[in-house]
Amino acid sequence: MNNNTMRIPFVDLNLQHKSIQIQLEQAIQAVLAQGDFILGQALSDFEVAFAAASGTEYGVGVASGTDAIALGLQACNIGNGDEVLLPVNTFVATLIGVLRAGAKPIFVDCDRQTALIDLEAAAKVITPRTKAIIPVHLYGQMVSPRQLLDFAQTYNLLIFEDAAQAHLAERDGYRAGSVGIAAAFSFYPSKNLGAFGDGGMLLTRDPDVAKKMVRLRNYGASQKYFHIEVGTNSRLDTLQAAVLREKLPYLPKWNCDRNHIAQQYDRELLPLASAGILPLQNHSDVGHVYHLYVIKIDNACPLTRQQIQEKLAELGIQTGIHYPIPCHLQPAFTNLGYQPGDFPQAEKLATQILSLPMYPGLSSSEITEVVKSITSILSVEPQQLLCL
Repeated sequence: MNNNTMRIPFVDLNLQHKSIQIQLEQAIQAVLAQGDFILGQALSDFEVAFAAASGTEYGVGVASGTDAIALGLQACNIGNGDEVLLPVNTFVATLIGVLRAGAKPIFVDCDRQTALIDLEAAAKVITPRTKAIIPVHLYGQMVSPRQLLDFAQTYNLLIFEDAAQAHLAERDGYRAGSVGIAAAFSFYPSKNLGAFGDGGMLLTRDPDVAKKMVRLRNYGASQKYFHIEVGTNSRLDTLQAAVLREKLPYLPKWNCDRNHIAQQYDRELLPLASAGILPLQNHSDVGHVYHLYVIKIDNACPLTRQQIQEKLAELGIQTGIHYPIPCHLQPAFTNLGYQPGDFPQAEKLATQILSLPMYPGLSSSEITEVVKSITSILSVEPQQLLCL
């Protein structure tokens, strides 16, 4: 079944865009009239606004979330000879960013209940060369800032947040992007705050990091035609920034909608726990912004994940897997020297996780339909499941 015949898509961006279509069109037309398509006023305005909304000082827009990681690490003076801790169960962009910065990635296993990085496991692989940790705020939930700050202080490490899935997420009184020396964000269209194409940003509280990042994204130039280091061309387009600036005021409401959707999923999926359907745990309450709503299908389930996913597709319900192969088992990175079995929690989760439809505007009846469809696929009545 293709996307056009899905009754409940995995993501529906049209709902979001239709509600503010006039404002978006006006923002784009303003850039067209101004003509400042590269490093224009709308970009500067958005950088300031997004940094302020995230509780930090400086924002530097770049072409993608991957560039935000790679260039951001360089701006933090992390590179050749430095080891960087990162979770093995993340999108490959986190890993590629570390490699592009010239640093050595050191993988860490995850917590099975939240899928977030296991800091106890991270402590066991620290060496004198370890310089930084990249906590990935996965699926919209932050790694505990309090625990991160204690960890970083204990081992004298920089915290560089990968917040690509956690726009305005909160935990322990911090917002994503305000915990470490710097943080990388993605504005890929399906993100909580998404552009009309690729885009990213580095946030930082350090003015020197911000200044270096400004140079690195623009050919290493401190001023036009004066290049003091080897940079690249990675600038968030003014048109994309205008779109994002227009969307930003709506983001708290959209995140709130996502959290309410997740709460309904949690309630309605509860009877399926004894049949092996278990949502990942939320340790952040309303601070979890649910870029994705992820369940585990464990050994108690009578069907495999593939069977459930295929049967849901037959019923017109689209799902995803984030992510089916941990980074250390990807063919491109066998040279890093890791083997199957090195990270048992992440490897097990990769075979169990399933992402259900999640987007602002997903209706209560649609959520119920998703859950009822899973129940019917399992061929067990909810009353029976409670007794299993």
